Amino acid sequence: MSSLLTDTDVTGEAKIIWLEDVNKLEYVRQAVHGTPYRVGKPPFDGLGRLVGYAELSSTVERDPETSLFHRRVFYLVPHDRDTEPSGDYRTGSPGEAVDPLTVAACRVGEKTDRSQGRAITPAGA
Repeated sequence: MSSLLTDTDVTGEAKIIWLEDVNKLEYVRQAVHGTPYRVGKPPFDGLGRLVGYAELSSTVERDPETSLFHRRVFYLVPHDRDTEPSGDYRTGSPGEAVDPLTVAACRVGEKTDRSQGRAITPAGA
């Protein structure tokens, strides 16, 4: 699992919406972001490129302190492996990064050989 989020941080999610083909992304960064709405594309600026987000069930309530809903967002920054394959993350990944193929509503993703940039040897090779 991600070292930064746990399943209890993402309760109340109804579904995950991907804006890009996650089969082509070895990892995505995930964070909880305050938004004014439960559903729809959240406002997202300054962190990088939004590649997906969670929509919440109708039973989730606003944070009483901020009046915002806490929703998970998935993003990449310019120096991530998808745009700089020989850069800092040619192997390994940021702490908040997970393999998007392991993400589901109400379940944080996991780090995998794919997300860590480790070559996967086919069976019998």
